[in-house]
Amino acid sequence: MPTRRNFLAASAAMPAALAQTTRPNDKIRIALIGAGGMGSGDVNSALSTGLAELVAVADIYDGRLTRAKELWGGHIQTTRDYREILAKKDIDAVIVGTPDHWHSRISIDAMNAGKDVYCEKPMVQKVDDGHLVIDAAKKTNRIIQVGSQRVSSVIYDKARQLLAAGAIGELNLVEAWWDRNSAIGAWQYSVPPDASPANIDWDRFLGSAPKRPFEPVRLFRWRNYQDYGTGVAGDLFVHLFSGLHFITGVEGPERVFATGGLRFWKDGRDVPDVMMGLYDYPAQNRMPAFNLALRVNFVNGAGETSGFRFVGSEGIMTVGSGVTIAKVNRETEPGYTIGTFPAKVQEEFLKQYREKYPPQKPTADGMMPQGEDVYRAPRNYSDHLDHHRNFLTAVKSRKPVVEDALFGLRAAGPALLSNRSYFEKKTLFWDASKAQVKG
Repeated sequence: MPTRRNFLAASAAMPAALAQTTRPNDKIRIALIGAGGMGSGDVNSALSTGLAELVAVADIYDGRLTRAKELWGGHIQTTRDYREILAKKDIDAVIVGTPDHWHSRISIDAMNAGKDVYCEKPMVQKVDDGHLVIDAAKKTNRIIQVGSQRVSSVIYDKARQLLAAGAIGELNLVEAWWDRNSAIGAWQYSVPPDASPANIDWDRFLGSAPKRPFEPVRLFRWRNYQDYGTGVAGDLFVHLFSGLHFITGVEGPERVFATGGLRFWKDGRDVPDVMMGLYDYPAQNRMPAFNLALRVNFVNGAGETSGFRFVGSEGIMTVGSGVTIAKVNRETEPGYTIGTFPAKVQEEFLKQYREKYPPQKPTADGMMPQGEDVYRAPRNYSDHLDHHRNFLTAVKSRKPVVEDALFGLRAAGPALLSNRSYFEKKTLFWDASKAQVKG
């Protein structure tokens, strides 16, 4: 499965040939709000489905508006003010690729303006804003899909089917991780040398965040700061929660505890670069109670890795670039404890035992056999593409998406509570059914 950074790099390099110069009647007219790396990648995925055409882009840095025309054609409208885009009656849907602190405001404004919304994850920066987004979607009858693409992945869908079919028995523990060891992986994104108050609408970037003097590093590396981003938890934990909730069908944990620290990337950021979380999931939606352990480490010497281990009573399911089921049938060889028996009793016991459980023979390479099934996605598969196709198909059909506003809040909620737990050094409680903090 492509990494997020590889996806962004590939997206930035895509030629201007993707630009749509005409509008076939069946094309959905989309606009991009926030033309950074992820937002630009989202547009390229949407255009690659063949279902959409891009007509407008909003960003507070003029250089990105220039780049938008270079990539997608001089015909597209560009503006610093996203409200100009929402006022256009001929735009069907918007992609919200802004810093996190703008997600809920722009999504709500867009739905109120009659636009469907693809909002990058996390759906909200603050838990309290989640129900405002849910209410806006209900009131306006607009489609909103959150941008955690694993919910549309054929790999995760296969894992969901296998777990439901009992492939690993009864689930009791899930381990999930997303580790990195590079400057870009740790959000040290490039700052354009021409960045200045003349070509950046600094006040619009700040929005609801605390006012401060112009400091371009805070714009182009916004994930490093609590004022605009949601740190490790909002960038990566939320992906893991989304994937877990999709595979298991559960709504969320009831208890949240997180720890970690700023171990290496001491570049002025005010969020940790190592974070671990522990979560208690109660029995829900035909899934037994289980525990979840999450880890993100931006100083992992082995490089970037991510995945899940679903531990069950009869095996382990590993989910990453594919799905692997590894299991040993405990009933074929239960073992024995006969060391304290008299020698004659041991001899009789072993005779009967081996009649019932013949010893396994090693394979030609000397390894003992163990059941393992492996499932892979098709070559060059992209869950980003599938996620945008699912959104655009829903825009046409008006049928609900899986990762709607409620799903988005149920994934963002425990991620954002992980931040609170880390900074406040305490355990927090979450009502997943109501998608709200307890206590």
